[in-house]
Amino acid sequence: MDKRYQDQVVMITGAASGFGKMAATRFAAEGAKLALSDISADALAQVADDLRAGGVEVITDVVDVSQADQVMAHGAHIKEAFGALNVGINNAGVGHTLCPTHMLSTEEFDFNYAVNARGVFLCMKVQIPFMLEAGQGAILNVSSAAGLTGAAMLSGYAAAKHAVVGLTRAAADEYARKKIRVNALCPAFTVTPMVEEMAEQMVARGGITRDQAYGNIAQRIPMGRVAQPEEIVQAMLWACAPENSFMTGQTIALDGGLTAI
Repeated sequence: MDKRYQDQVVMITGAASGFGKMAATRFAAEGAKLALSDISADALAQVADDLRAGGVEVITDVVDVSQADQVMAHGAHIKEAFGALNVGINNAGVGHTLCPTHMLSTEEFDFNYAVNARGVFLCMKVQIPFMLEAGQGAILNVSSAAGLTGAAMLSGYAAAKHAVVGLTRAAADEYARKKIRVNALCPAFTVTPMVEEMAEQMVARGGITRDQAYGNIAQRIPMGRVAQPEEIVQAMLWACAPENSFMTGQTIALDGGLTAI
C-alpha cells in the first residue's frame, strides 16, 4: 500500500508529548522522515528512540520555539541531515494560569505570546525557504478554538492563538502562487497535558474532583465531551496530505460544535 508521506521530511515542534508525539508516530507510519523538537530533552529522546527502533529516520533538537537562534539552528540541522523540508507542523504551545484578564501578569502574557505566536512565526521563517526552493510544501499551524472565539479566563492564550490564525491567513495569501499551503488547526478541549493542567487548576481552585473538572469542561462543548488526541491528529495528516492540494488559508475547527454556537 502506498504511503502518503513516503520519504517526505516532516518537521514537528512540541513533539515530546500530546498532539506532537502522536503526530510523529502517525507521520512515521505513513513513510515520513522526521525532524522533531521540544523543550523536554529526556521525553524527546525517548520519542526518537522508540521511532528509530521501528526503522524511522529521525533527527531531534531541544528547542525553545520563542528563541530565534534555537529555531534557526534546528533549521540548519534539517538542511544538513535531509537537505529538504516538505511539511511543517507548528504544534509547540503553552497555556497559562486560569484568571480574569486584569489579574493575568504581564510576564505570563508575554511568555504565552512568545511561545504560541512568535514561535509559529519563527518556525515559518525556517520552513518557507525550504519550500520555496522545492516549489511546494505544506504548513499546519496549531491554533485553537480559542483562536476563533473568546476564551474566558484564558485571555493571553486566546490572543496568541488569534495571532496564529492571522499569521496563517497572511502567509497563505503570500505563498499560494508558490504552491505552499498554509492552514491552521483549531481544536477545542482535548485530553492532552495542557488540558490536564487546566483541570488540575480547577480542582485546586474550586474544591472539586478531577472528574468533575473534566465534566465542567465538557459542558462547554455541544457534543458533551472533550476530544481524544487521535481525533485531532488524523486531521493533521489529512490537512497536509498531497491529495488535499486545494485548501489553504483555512482554520479547521475540530471542536465538537463549540464554534457553531
